[in-house]
Amino acid sequence: MLPLHGLRVLALSTYGAGPFGTLHLADLGAEVIKIEDPITTGDISRYVVPHAIEKDSLFYQTFNRNKKSLTLNLRIPEAQDLFRELVKISDVVFSNMRGDQPQKRGLTYDALKEINPKIVCVSLSGFGMSGPRMKEPGYDYIIQGLTGWMDLTGDPEGPPTKSGLSMVDYSTGIVAALAIMIGVYSAQRTGHGCDMDTSLFDTAVSMLTYPAVWHLNGGYKPQRMEDSAHPTIVPSQNFKTKDGYMVLMCQKDNFWFNLCKALERKDLAEDDRFKTLKGRYENKSVLLPLLKEIFVKKTTAAWIALLTENNVPCGPVNTFEDVFKEPHLSARNLILDVDHPKFGKIKELACPIRVLGEGQKSEPAAFYGANTEEILKEYLGYADDKIELLKSLGAV
Repeated sequence: MLPLHGLRVLALSTYGAGPFGTLHLADLGAEVIKIEDPITTGDISRYVVPHAIEKDSLFYQTFNRNKKSLTLNLRIPEAQDLFRELVKISDVVFSNMRGDQPQKRGLTYDALKEINPKIVCVSLSGFGMSGPRMKEPGYDYIIQGLTGWMDLTGDPEGPPTKSGLSMVDYSTGIVAALAIMIGVYSAQRTGHGCDMDTSLFDTAVSMLTYPAVWHLNGGYKPQRMEDSAHPTIVPSQNFKTKDGYMVLMCQKDNFWFNLCKALERKDLAEDDRFKTLKGRYENKSVLLPLLKEIFVKKTTAAWIALLTENNVPCGPVNTFEDVFKEPHLSARNLILDVDHPKFGKIKELACPIRVLGEGQKSEPAAFYGANTEEILKEYLGYADDKIELLKSLGAV
């Protein structure tokens, strides 16, 4: 049995950040009931191209595997009543909307504690549930610009650049999943739920980490680095080879001396300028051109073989296509085969958290509203005539 079996999450979330966080919970056994608005015909990610068909898409499948879909129009009193009945038998209410919305929509602990004292209400928003930007919509790209990520990324002579992936969205999704588990743990110990407030902005700022601490305490001003180099550790960066690029990281002195041995450059190992981390940093304008001249003479594969043999941390800079040819990827079973009734067999990316001895869940994301009647009948005991009435009112 997967470790989160028995945990029930009511998820009012769309697109990327929220669904990415609850995906990991669903993969690990939680029952995630995705509540979709019938007025908007569900999560907008169902319609993201390419590969979109009839209220479903590969984008949607990516973030909603192993979840259920319930249509519910919370503008209607009857739907609100239904929602509160579900709160009674759930552990978590998770919302992914503007920071002012959970309170307005009655999705906070204060609004729901009389129904279920142990309910945990988790909000994932752009800017959090307080502060001057609380009511603003927040998106990954905007937050990357606002929090300095773009200023740190890209070529020194080029424009500010976003990350190649929506890392603020994904990181905040994981933070929200952590908040859910912290809240549930607290509720199990104390018998009382709580509100948990997470945001794209807060997560992105927290991930500025040591450069921020250097800046706040010493006025450090980070610069974009040529060849994606580490700001202070040399050599730790991309190097051009005869046929591509590789990443080399000498984070410790012993790795530097291993590199010198592999290169058969005893002179570099014995040079007083390069013997320490500090020395290599201070003399990088001399050292890096020497290394670049050496590395361009052999292929990436030849260098990786030689450096790995000599215990020097390194790796190829793969093309996106090459990633999926990486032997370690297949050895770790990181590709799931998911049977979908319309797309056929879909290859998806497995959950990175492994429960040893347990298999991985691989149910496709539910079709729009597929579990509505099941939930109303089996969880709440609604009769067919009541369900038909709710449908006629536009509540579900």
